[in-house]
Amino acid sequence: MYCPGALVDGFSLSASGTYVIPEGGTHESYLEYIAALPILPLPEAFGLHDNADITKDLNQTQLLSDTLIKTGGGGGEGGDGQEALVAKITKEILDQLPPNFDIETVQRKFPVRYEESMNTVLAQEMLRYNRLLTIIRVSLQQLERAIAGLSVMSSDLETVFSSFAIGQVPAHWMGKSFPSLKPLASYVVDLLARLDLFESWYQIGQPPIFWISGFFFTPSFTTAALQNFARLNKYAIDTVGFDMDMLSTDEREYMSPPDSGIYVHGLFLEGCAWDKSKQVLTESRPKVLFEPAPCIWLKPRLLSDISEYQHYACPVYRTAERKGVLATTGHSTNFLMMMKMPTVQPEAHWTMRGVCMLCSLSD
Repeated sequence: MYCPGALVDGFSLSASGTYVIPEGGTHESYLEYIAALPILPLPEAFGLHDNADITKDLNQTQLLSDTLIKTGGGGGEGGDGQEALVAKITKEILDQLPPNFDIETVQRKFPVRYEESMNTVLAQEMLRYNRLLTIIRVSLQQLERAIAGLSVMSSDLETVFSSFAIGQVPAHWMGKSFPSLKPLASYVVDLLARLDLFESWYQIGQPPIFWISGFFFTPSFTTAALQNFARLNKYAIDTVGFDMDMLSTDEREYMSPPDSGIYVHGLFLEGCAWDKSKQVLTESRPKVLFEPAPCIWLKPRLLSDISEYQHYACPVYRTAERKGVLATTGHSTNFLMMMKMPTVQPEAHWTMRGVCMLCSLSD
């Protein structure tokens, strides 16, 4: 298979023209051309944006820092100072944690209904967060007592202590948590925002636009939206899917829900940007690694009625790690779905750029 343009001498392999197919010549002329290329390949040699160099450097720095912290055992202050620091962190987190959701009260207000699957989603999400909240609260209370000398510091508590000392989320929590690459402080802020999402849902009612990143198990949420549509119109669930409309980037503009489907926000684009005026994907701005994605209207449709237009099938991941494991449900713990993003560029252009959308950043 050949690219027709590549059959012409001097065909450019990159946007800047640094990498071209050299004109026909002698063996020595080819060697001279190769010798003139940059010693360290530029991102454009692989179809990537220049920002990819920044991402690579950040990832290598993060890996080096994490390795030094793990091998150094945390370093820093002495024992008494470290205990005081961890005790302060423990108390601050405990003070911020809300009580567990009262599931029975929630189910009385939002009972299981055939025509409204979102009620079930709300109760299930609260159950998952209750499980996580209980683990966090119990470990914090036990750690607080151990630091005060009122109980024994077990090996599990020592692990939590060590994680707090270096500002990381304990592995004990992550075993039952939503995927996250955030440090401890940012993780707690993120957790509280997620809990507030469902508390507001219970107190005020279903939000007009959903923060899709706040769901513990997002596939149940998107499936519920399809179920509502399928049951209303008496369609088989496997015959419907989502059409997607790109909207404004400001979620505050949406004061009422759509007639059909759901509005979602809270995603970030990596590897590209969003042109608000033309409503298409565009190149990243220099030194800007992540851009807010537009609010998106997920519109349930029969699969045969889903509109066709030039688009990039953009994968959506929960974290920047871009990998996960299959859960017992058969869903990936990190990959969510594909979003059809309008583009004037060929789909292969964004594939080479490694473009995706993320629910959560690493800071």
